[in-house]
Amino acid sequence: MSEGTYPFAMGGVSVWMDQLIRGMPDYRWDVVAMTVDGGERPVWDLPANLEQVISIPLWKGGYRRSGRPPGAAFGEAYGRFLQIVLTPAVMGAGSEEFLSALESLYGFARDGGDLAGALTANESLSQLMDAWYWNRTDGLTLADAITAGDLMGHMLRPLAGPPLRTDLTHVAMNGLSMLVAMAAKWRYGTPIVLSEHGVYLRERYLQYVNEPVSHAVRVLLLSFFRRLAGASYVAADRIAPHSTYNRRWQLHNGADPDRIRVMYNGVDPEDFPLAESDPETPTLVFMGRVDPLKDLHTLIRAFAIVHDKIPEARLRLFGGVPAGNETYYESCLALIAELELGDSAVFEGRVSTPVDAYHAGSVVALTSISEGFPYTVVEAMACGRPVVCTNVGGVAEAVADAGFIVPPRDHVAVADAAVRLLRDPGLRGRLGEIARARVLERFTLRQSLDDYRGVYEELAS
Repeated sequence: MSEGTYPFAMGGVSVWMDQLIRGMPDYRWDVVAMTVDGGERPVWDLPANLEQVISIPLWKGGYRRSGRPPGAAFGEAYGRFLQIVLTPAVMGAGSEEFLSALESLYGFARDGGDLAGALTANESLSQLMDAWYWNRTDGLTLADAITAGDLMGHMLRPLAGPPLRTDLTHVAMNGLSMLVAMAAKWRYGTPIVLSEHGVYLRERYLQYVNEPVSHAVRVLLLSFFRRLAGASYVAADRIAPHSTYNRRWQLHNGADPDRIRVMYNGVDPEDFPLAESDPETPTLVFMGRVDPLKDLHTLIRAFAIVHDKIPEARLRLFGGVPAGNETYYESCLALIAELELGDSAVFEGRVSTPVDAYHAGSVVALTSISEGFPYTVVEAMACGRPVVCTNVGGVAEAVADAGFIVPPRDHVAVADAAVRLLRDPGLRGRLGEIARARVLERFTLRQSLDDYRGVYEELAS
């Protein structure tokens, strides 16, 4: 189960899901994906052991709206839900109570209740405004309450559908997709494995900085996500972060350390052969989607310094532009023009295989402001390429002494590291050898699949 990824989008989470399904052909798989409107089409060739793909469109119309009052049972459950959301607390505190409140809302929907309609009913809007008044000192307008109720109806939509019956549920990330797993556990007792590639809650905070909603609505939604993260850690039978960095976040949010097992992403070394030579021109490469979280502005600004010191250097950015990120892509092009980089910095678009991108560079760079345990870093290292990366998520755990780790949003530090590597072929060669050896020792696909199979067999039995 995932939110906005496989099989409808590319990216690291999708790669990981495809690896799991293809890597365990003796298992039968169903995929549940949170989507926008249900009109998305797969961009992956689906494996033979993937039996069905279920799309849960969060933003498409079609909610049942009965027009009748939600009733006393819903009012009691929603009251507890609001009280917990709006009560400031130490991270992780109250998670079991919030999980219970979510189960009550699920029970209302399971018994035929119109969950989305109930959240925007007059009685519920009054409840929300009263709860806000008693727990906050700032104001909440009726318009804010209507907006918040409507948005919450979309976000809780996974509770309104029939739970999927399987032997085990593996959720790719915390957040809304965990609601599907919770419903299956409440209905059938299905055990849950929760993986986290990035820190979902942290990324929601980054997202809502620029979300076009009022401060009050922003507070409500972020409080909901904070409570949901804690409840998810309580519901999960096994928590499988992809780095110890993520593990620290999970512990801070109340996760039980006895349920946590760090499980790194892996690649097949045969799919990422060692690069035999460097390009003729000193080249810095980025491989990944064009997205604000990748902070390509910092990379482009860093390259401007690199280009000033090494005029023949090039920056090649490989990867597609996801729907909705067109404005960010245009801003990157505008920055290249503003810095007068001309054809020295070029977006190459999607590439048929990422190996071509890694082999095209002397150095691979990743300047993200948020990551989990990114495949691009491990893939580049498998190809024997030294890397320059920002210190976010599990990146430093992956790289260790196989490249340079610099602070996020520090384009000068990125530039200094890149210049040092581009000017020193001996250093590049030594770090490339270390990188390849590190992948072979710690981050192979076989190791990753064996770890997951062990967890599956433990919980399913």
